[in-house]
Amino acid sequence: AYYMLKKAEESGELIKGKTILEPTSGNTGIALAMIGAAKGYKVKLCMPECVSLERRRIIESFGAEAVLTSVNEGTDGAIRKAHQLIAEEPDKYYMPNQFENENNVLAHYETTGPEIFSQTKGEIDVFVAGMGTGGTLMGTGKYLKEKKSQIKIVGVEPTMEHKIQGLKNMQESIVPKIYHSEKLDEKITVEDDPAYEVTRLLATKEGIFVGMSSGAAVVGALRVAKKMDSGIIVVILPDRGDRYLSTNLFRSICGKCPP
Repeated sequence: AYYMLKKAEESGELIKGKTILEPTSGNTGIALAMIGAAKGYKVKLCMPECVSLERRRIIESFGAEAVLTSVNEGTDGAIRKAHQLIAEEPDKYYMPNQFENENNVLAHYETTGPEIFSQTKGEIDVFVAGMGTGGTLMGTGKYLKEKKSQIKIVGVEPTMEHKIQGLKNMQESIVPKIYHSEKLDEKITVEDDPAYEVTRLLATKEGIFVGMSSGAAVVGALRVAKKMDSGIIVVILPDRGDRYLSTNLFRSICGKCPP
């Protein structure tokens, strides 16, 4: 989010008086709302009405406006609504458009990739991340491949009609223009239930409190690990558990109480 806004200010696309408009499933929207508040921009975010209540409240706490779209259309409905709004009033809004903005990819190429390669001392064998906009996979993957071509880049995709907030199944969704499937060495499809189960296990067994898209990514990483004798796998956990407390994800985690 910061990279996209910074580059837009430098190019003159984003100027004082314009409202930042963006379709989001929540996490990028929260970042845009926070940065907008700090920099003095109004922010309007289009998001599916099924997103967790916490995300909406955080966004509104930063002073941003949430425009809710049909649950049946998922993130695609939010994308269509944002494009409709900017088409009606093009001079009023600046839309970063994370699904098409190459600065989304550049951010991970210049930051996430180098950090991972440095911290693993170049010994990473596999990089795993969930498939949302594709920015993390494309940017980080490009950097890692340039440094060491043997590194495998693995994308984790939910099933069709999934309920994992933040991820996309590319067969049923609008495919982000920054995503290029040929850049992946492997794509793993993860079902909802294993993603939820691993999300809960990360909290109760590892003390890592994350959200459902992180759980899905770890399921993918575990499936990769089962096929390896040894090696280093790095997996991105992009969301936090406290943004899902209003959902059923963590209810009755002890298994003894009714939901």
